[in-house]
Amino acid sequence: MATLSDIGVAAAINILTAFAFFIAFAILRLQPVNDRVYFPKWYLKGLRSSPIKTGGLASKFVNLDFRSYIKFLNWMPQALRMPEPELIDHAGLDSVVYLRIYLLGLKIFFPIACLAFTVMVPVNWTNTTLDKLQNLTFSDIDKLSISNIPNGSSRFWVHLCMAYVITFWTCFVLKREYKIIGSMRLQFLASDQRRPDQFTVLVRNIPPDPDESASELVEHFFKVNHPDYYLTYQAVYNANKLSELVQKRKKCQNWLDYYQNKHSRNPSKRPMIKVGFLGCWGEEVDAIDRYTEKIEGLTRKISEEKEKVTSSKKSLVPAAFVSFKRRWGAVVCAQTQQSRNPTEWLTEWAPEPRDIYWDNLALPYVHLTIRRLVIAVAFFFLTFFFMIPIAFVQTLANIEGIEKAVPFLKPLIEMKTIKSFIQGFLPGIALKIFLIVLPSILMLMSKFEGFISKSSLERRCASRYYMFQFINVFLCSIIAGTALQQLNSFLNQSATEIPKTIGVSIPMKATFFITYIMVDGWAGVAGEILRLKPLIIYHLKNFFLVKTEKDREEAMDPGTIGFNTGEPQIQLYFILGLVYAAVSPILLPFILVFFALAYVVYRHQIINVYNQEYESAGAFWPDVHRRVVIALIVSQLLLMGLLSTKRASRSTPLLFILPVLTIGFHRFCKGRYEPVFVRYPLQDAMVKDTLERTKEPNLNLKTFLQNAYVHPVFKEADNVKDEMVEEEPRPDRTPDLVATKRSSKRHTHTSGSSLENST
Repeated sequence: MATLSDIGVAAAINILTAFAFFIAFAILRLQPVNDRVYFPKWYLKGLRSSPIKTGGLASKFVNLDFRSYIKFLNWMPQALRMPEPELIDHAGLDSVVYLRIYLLGLKIFFPIACLAFTVMVPVNWTNTTLDKLQNLTFSDIDKLSISNIPNGSSRFWVHLCMAYVITFWTCFVLKREYKIIGSMRLQFLASDQRRPDQFTVLVRNIPPDPDESASELVEHFFKVNHPDYYLTYQAVYNANKLSELVQKRKKCQNWLDYYQNKHSRNPSKRPMIKVGFLGCWGEEVDAIDRYTEKIEGLTRKISEEKEKVTSSKKSLVPAAFVSFKRRWGAVVCAQTQQSRNPTEWLTEWAPEPRDIYWDNLALPYVHLTIRRLVIAVAFFFLTFFFMIPIAFVQTLANIEGIEKAVPFLKPLIEMKTIKSFIQGFLPGIALKIFLIVLPSILMLMSKFEGFISKSSLERRCASRYYMFQFINVFLCSIIAGTALQQLNSFLNQSATEIPKTIGVSIPMKATFFITYIMVDGWAGVAGEILRLKPLIIYHLKNFFLVKTEKDREEAMDPGTIGFNTGEPQIQLYFILGLVYAAVSPILLPFILVFFALAYVVYRHQIINVYNQEYESAGAFWPDVHRRVVIALIVSQLLLMGLLSTKRASRSTPLLFILPVLTIGFHRFCKGRYEPVFVRYPLQDAMVKDTLERTKEPNLNLKTFLQNAYVHPVFKEADNVKDEMVEEEPRPDRTPDLVATKRSSKRHTHTSGSSLENST
């Protein structure tokens, strides 16, 4: 059981760590050689030039202006200075909506914390229940929790009233925020520049036809059913093998650049490599000649594979991107059923081109249900087996309880400093380490499920991560921690007394979560701004691979917000805050520090660093809202169960009303505000079309759309080295893809067979 001194040690360690990260960041960001690491977004926008190009030799690498080091925290007010409308123009609506999750936490928990410390803490502290219980492990911090109130006490009415205040205030803030963000989304879509996805729908599960080719079938279907608005379409090819070849060629090109740079530094010696496994043994050959030969071979294969993909009907996927003359036509098509058979001609809004995850477009639609069932089973076992390391982490947090049951461990951890370090710091960092590999595993699972956009992949991964955090980090930590913590009490009392002990012990897990918040929410957030990994990788690439300014730009790794990992992590703090607000309010100040610090840090990163891969106009907010509501209901149910073990029978029935009211509130918000994030209003589409026709009456929309949804690997394949240009398709081959799909050269029977095979 972590004591007050243990928490103090943990707080000191994490505060010093965060402060060290901030100082290191303040120094590193001022150095000219690191400018592209800490301000890559401005370079990508073309609004910043490298300071290395100017000044003397020393000033190109080190900032010699010592006055700039004095105000090492001036990045904080600078991050808060940019107004929200300007931030939307600069970084996109997704980034701004993501930041508002942190503001939502501050809006919910700051008033609750003030009220809890004014009312709840004195009510809990002025009791002596824990002192009277025998064989129970507790600390002074636990006296601030509901565990310190005797069974059947009339003081539980205070906790009941607090639960109502928390529920109504949280729902009020959630509704207000939902309305604001819904309005921001509609305003953003109305004022946004013309984009291909506004006119395009993705059609999947196109049925095979023995009398028509796939191209003829798609064009005929939409000309008949959407005669006034249909414009053009682009077929989808299975180009996964071509993509693999292009990626292999890129890797070989990087190695060739590396060895050419190495040779240029020492022209008298040619670089040599071994051709055996991992370059550890085998014949020694010239590295430059070796990789030049590999690149030439891959270039030929790329040309052959591209020709094969674009000419073979077997490469066609039963899907297409269909574009319309007006947004209104795209809205009607995307939001209506196209065929009598509801499993054919399935339409949905096309993701914007940079949002598409092209590898999954080649998956047959009928396989998706099976894939998702397999992943659901795999996720269940992943969650179950991960309980083992979580239980191990809890042993670190409950050393005193184990000492009573297993006395021979006591001499190993008797020293006060070591004990404080183990109980106050080690559990949080151990849990953080165990969770490092989890997001990568969950992303692989999401890709296997077959989602066709990066945004849907991230939202699916975030949903899995949230479920995992809730089950393993929250519930398992409480259950396993309570069992280990009160092990001695369980062994020396009757079975009828065990529920009572659990009811008293659950609030005591606040000390473990405090240590986790400080490690993850304080030091972890401070470490995010340091960007140590991108800093090291950039300088390695800059030294070994970079030859031109274009290479240097590609070496920058601005990264993204990481919604799939960041949002579920934030939701864990919402769960902790709402659950412990009426049980152990001591947790709330630590959560408030996290939300405030994270808001400033991530605002700075969004302004200067992150470069979002896509723009969904805040489409993820319904997920955020739903998870906060789930956290609120969980807090109500746990408080209900806790009060039942404390024999507060008169106040417990009144808590049954809260989950019902909360579910009703969620259903209201779902019906009132969620449609804005799912469908696009016909009225808005017509207004935007009318304004566009008025401003640009001669707009050639077909030219704007015809290459928007060409697989990017075709464009990359056109950029192969000049030495193989005679074997490449003509430069205008890719733009001709749309035209060749409609040509009459395709044979009807072959096309129908290929579609059957693809399906």
